[in-house]
Amino acid sequence: MAGHSKWANIQHRKGAQDAKRGKLFTKLIREITVASRTGGPDPGNNPRLRTAMDKALVANMSKDTIERAVKKGSGAADGDNYEEVRYEGYGPGGIAVLVDCLTDNRNRTVAEVRHAFSKAGGNLGTDGSVAYLFSKTGVVSFGADLGEDRVMEPALDAGADDVVVNEDGSVDVLTAPERFEAVRDALKAAGLMPESAEITMRASTSVKLDKDDAEKMIRLLERLEDLDDVQNVYSNADISEDILAELG
Repeated sequence: MAGHSKWANIQHRKGAQDAKRGKLFTKLIREITVASRTGGPDPGNNPRLRTAMDKALVANMSKDTIERAVKKGSGAADGDNYEEVRYEGYGPGGIAVLVDCLTDNRNRTVAEVRHAFSKAGGNLGTDGSVAYLFSKTGVVSFGADLGEDRVMEPALDAGADDVVVNEDGSVDVLTAPERFEAVRDALKAAGLMPESAEITMRASTSVKLDKDDAEKMIRLLERLEDLDDVQNVYSNADISEDILAELG
């Protein structure tokens, strides 16, 4: 999907804003806690926990804070009982949106998510309304300066499913979730350092937005990611580089 890297750029910018507000740590701690509870406290045997801890370390979270979150999740310390909830909806221009949350109060969370959609000109959908458009995929992304040829051979040798070149020249290596860590580590071992690497929900098709709908879509993303209970937001929006530059 051509829009993936562009959308990742928007998310990256939002991530920086979240960090300033302290929201990023809140989200990371919840993810570590739930990952520890559902898969056990040993990151060696719990890929989800290992990924969450890696993200926390990249965000400069202290090891003590990470360890406390792991203990909360594993029952070694008292903590809130968060559950995972996914909401589906439509953004401006009929854009499909998935919203993954960790919450201790479903009623509060659904009300906040519904409000965010309505304020940005979208609406909350029913279960299954857009989820079929997305698949769980490992994505290892490289900048345009690297080029497809450098990435293709080591990626496919490591078991990647596909290598996609985006309109801006950036390169995405796509993998099955269970092969994600092996492919990412093999690429790093080959001297290829990714700009980002994550297991995400990737849309099978994308929808190009004009400037007006793009502005509304970015506003929806910002409203959703500003909610403490929201962990991740995925969409099939494709916003051109020119429009992104105009919107600043």
